[in-house]
Amino acid sequence: MGDWIAFWDSEHSIYVNARHRDVHYRTIAQDIGARLPSGAAVLDYGCGEALHADLIAASARALILCEAAPTVRAALAARFAGQSKIKVCSPEEVAALPAGSLDVVVLHSVAQYLTPQELDALLVLFRRLLSENGILILGDVVPPDVSALTDAVALIRFGTANGFLGAALIGLLRTLVSDYWRLRFDLGLSRYGEAAMLAKLAGAGFSARRAAANIGHNQARMTFIARRA
Repeated sequence: MGDWIAFWDSEHSIYVNARHRDVHYRTIAQDIGARLPSGAAVLDYGCGEALHADLIAASARALILCEAAPTVRAALAARFAGQSKIKVCSPEEVAALPAGSLDVVVLHSVAQYLTPQELDALLVLFRRLLSENGILILGDVVPPDVSALTDAVALIRFGTANGFLGAALIGLLRTLVSDYWRLRFDLGLSRYGEAAMLAKLAGAGFSARRAAANIGHNQARMTFIARRA
């Protein structure tokens, strides 16, 4: 995953402008928040810039933001320094947390950048960290039949609905010559059908179901809700 971490830690063009970045993270935070039990201890693993993590923290007892990219992690720590509910951690710090210390773990738009073996290892970690009645929310899983064209159409629709269509069209052209497409071509994305992901979760000791809607704007992708079996 090192190449992907380096990409997300760089100045990239995935977000076509500030409006896109803002509504992207706001939509994710709102969708996650709607799925949380009140007063939960929550881990958002691989959270990215998490611009609106305060919306998640509002109903949580505590929120841990875990990000592997060091520059992004430092920016998170600075942004939420005054929020007592929010703590920013590295993956190594999360791995050292006590067993059963979390009520909810969120892994959103991360599984596609992990090898199957890396995802298996994380699922084992999450099962250890979750309390007996804890919940794992696994979002933005990419099915085998979802293409880059499908993702582009979803972005265009998102841009149309949120006032950045022109920037989205220009951004798609710019992204075609970016490091993102080079990495996506060279490394690929890990993809899972619904049955395959349910089986993977079961193998890690979870009982899971596919949610009715995906977290975020791209409804061609999938979200799963899992509990310790």
